Amino acid sequence: MSWLDTSIMARKGVAKGRAGDHHTITIADQGKFHYVYGPYVQPVLEVDPGAVVTVETHDAFEGKITSESDKPSEILNFPFLNPQTGPIHVRGAEKGDALAVRIISITPRGAQPVGTTCLIPEFGGLVGTGNTAMLNAPLPEKVKKIVVDEGGVHWSDTLTLPYEPFIGTIGTSPEIEAISSLQPDYYGGNMDLPDVGPGAIIYLPVNTPGGYLYLGDCHAIQGDGELCGVALEIPATVELQIDLIKGHGNSWPQLETEEMMMFIGSARPLEDASRIAYRELVRWLAAETGQPESDAYMLLTMCGKVRLGNMVDPKYSVGASILKRYVK
Repeated sequence: MSWLDTSIMARKGVAKGRAGDHHTITIADQGKFHYVYGPYVQPVLEVDPGAVVTVETHDAFEGKITSESDKPSEILNFPFLNPQTGPIHVRGAEKGDALAVRIISITPRGAQPVGTTCLIPEFGGLVGTGNTAMLNAPLPEKVKKIVVDEGGVHWSDTLTLPYEPFIGTIGTSPEIEAISSLQPDYYGGNMDLPDVGPGAIIYLPVNTPGGYLYLGDCHAIQGDGELCGVALEIPATVELQIDLIKGHGNSWPQLETEEMMMFIGSARPLEDASRIAYRELVRWLAAETGQPESDAYMLLTMCGKVRLGNMVDPKYSVGASILKRYVK
């Protein structure tokens, strides 16, 4: 039996984790891409719970950086970055529910070299930024274009890194706000968490009718923190299975894999992001096992793990997790 048969999606989903009709959203189907998460646009697709959707996404730069001689500051139009495919309306989704999104595959799309990373003035973890004001001059701009295929990330003639793809930005619509796709928060968004990759199921709070699922900003590989502000950005073809969990009630994104359960918090300062993630995990663990929250709190002190998504966005993202074998 696969672990998917015992996942939250299979146990509590409207479709019980079973795959339904298949749909496709191409770049042409999408037409206009979105740079905010919000409820004030028409969905590009409406699906029933269980739907399998193949989605084409742009990279974070909408493909505008094409060569290593490009200067991002002259090409990119901030804040029109991080274009999102969607939104996808899930029939029956209401506030208080959750969308269960199983990530089946992420494949590089387009002509090689499809991977782009770069240094952008006043953006990154080790430089002065608008939020961390310094008199130091910005680092020189630099672009690196990289061949990426499912065999690896071909960094140089002597070094090939593993292909470890994930969705950098995925989430549902807030109830009333329209928030930049560069920012993560309670609805998901630009979390840049490497665990949001093939084989994982992410549970996203529904805040507005239909849920309105957005996604984009796929990465071929990223270290913890997305240190220079830009991971290895790729255009991609993503295959998803979307289910609906009625009355799930989580306030923040939850992620499940075969081995672990995780909650994701986003905030500034970084310790508050960690606190949100661990608080949600404590509450879930207590409810799941029937033990007091005080015991769950102490147990996570012994065996909890944290994963840094990004330390460069308007808010930072942290995942707090526990191995499933300790959930008893």
